[in-house]
Amino acid sequence: MDLARIAAETAAYYRALDESATVRLHFRHADEEGGLWFVEAVPDGDELIVVKQAELTATGSLHRYSWAHLEDRHGGLTDQAVEPGVDPLEAITAEEFGRVWTR
Repeated sequence: MDLARIAAETAAYYRALDESATVRLHFRHADEEGGLWFVEAVPDGDELIVVKQAELTATGSLHRYSWAHLEDRHGGLTDQAVEPGVDPLEAITAEEFGRVWTR
C-alpha cells in the first residue's frame, strides 16, 4: 500500500470538492470535553462532505483541517459525511464559521 499516493488522492478529492462547491453549509457542535467543532460542508451526490473543520478546544487551542492540512497529532479532517437531521449539529452562518477559521 502506497500511503503517500493515498494521501495525495485524498487531498485531491477534498480540494476538488472545495474548489468546485457552489453550496456551502456551516455547522457547530459542542463536544463532551467543552470544545467546539465548526465545519464547512458541501454536497457530493446525496451526502454532505466536510471540506473544512476547526476545533476550538476548551483550553482555547484552535486546530484547523482541510485538503491543505488533512491531519496532525491533534486530529484530522473527518472522513464521515455529516447528516444534519441525525448528527448533533447546529446550523451557523458562513460569517461565524469564517471568524473561527481565520482566527
